[in-house]
Amino acid sequence: MRNYGDFLFTSESVSEGHPDKVADRISDTVLDTYLAADPEARVACETLTTTNRVVLAGEVRGPASITSELLIEKTREAIKDIGYDQEGFSWKRADIQSYLHAQSVDIAVGVDSAGTKDEGAGDQGIMFGFATRETETLMPAPLFYAHEILRRIRDYRKAGDARAAGLLPDAKSQVTLRYVNGKPVGATSVVISTQHEAGMSQPRIREELDTIVRETLPEGWMCPSDELYVNPTGIFVIGGPDGDAGLTGRKIIVDTYGGAAPHGGGAFSGKDPTKVDRSAAYACRYLAKNVVAAGLADRCTLQIAYAIGVSHPLSVYVDLDGTGKDIDEAKLGSVLREVMNLTPRGIRNHLRLNRPIYTQTSAYGHFGRTPNDALDDFPWERTDLVDALRGAFNR
Repeated sequence: MRNYGDFLFTSESVSEGHPDKVADRISDTVLDTYLAADPEARVACETLTTTNRVVLAGEVRGPASITSELLIEKTREAIKDIGYDQEGFSWKRADIQSYLHAQSVDIAVGVDSAGTKDEGAGDQGIMFGFATRETETLMPAPLFYAHEILRRIRDYRKAGDARAAGLLPDAKSQVTLRYVNGKPVGATSVVISTQHEAGMSQPRIREELDTIVRETLPEGWMCPSDELYVNPTGIFVIGGPDGDAGLTGRKIIVDTYGGAAPHGGGAFSGKDPTKVDRSAAYACRYLAKNVVAAGLADRCTLQIAYAIGVSHPLSVYVDLDGTGKDIDEAKLGSVLREVMNLTPRGIRNHLRLNRPIYTQTSAYGHFGRTPNDALDDFPWERTDLVDALRGAFNR
């Protein structure tokens, strides 16, 4: 989104009840189950969801106490928590099958530490991180508000609030913002499609969602009435995995920056933190956010590249998009390597990633979340490198 003039930019979000997000939730539930039993467990879990059926597949290495029966039980609990007990998809009646098997020994040889060899990256890949001053969370504004609309619907639905009466778990949002001189100033359109109970009138749904959107957007940002699109195709009763099959990792732009920054292509959910697709993407966000929070730039994009089995990153690229405060980007790249060990083990130790903290990341974005000190969650959202970064540049 390298543009400082006047333009429109759009991002979308999907709810925890979207079929792909149901799959992400289950995959991360499997991961957390393993990490709770063994912080060094290896997990790469993919999930398929469809009409009253869930299939788990992938590779794992962990304690024998994690049985297929336990994972099936945890899967049912996840589906129940999302809110699915419908004829076409029910936590009680869904047929759940697990085809998880042992991790490839060929991968293990390249990834595990041995003797003087440090632990290598779990795969090759390029990972990106991004931060911008557009919102207090240092996230792009269109995605922030698209997420926030759906979070409010979720909270009201689960609380039995009248503002979401009759709404069901599957939902999508899309927010288009107008930028003036490169800064967001208001919404030009908002699209929301939400599953609902049979017989519920579309005017009633629109009234509820109009209220939620107005509560969510900043004062004066509401789009024109005819640019609020609610269930544009009409009735939306059949939803979730019954309406459309879901797969892990199909909403990676929703998970990251809403298209406002590059994405390396790797999905996060269901992968343990030895997989740099996940852990290095978290490190990139952490570093980019600290750069912006330190006042070194208004925008920061980072890229880190790895090779499978190799511990050190092949490259670290920094782009401040012309917003740096007299900062040399090449020097900043070197400083970032100094303030954080960017080997897979170094990232995991610095951010304390070998913990069961991933289920809550599976919907409403992995980034821009507020860490809970009691839970010590979302550590990549903390800004505890600010002093070190300012010191490196005598700020």
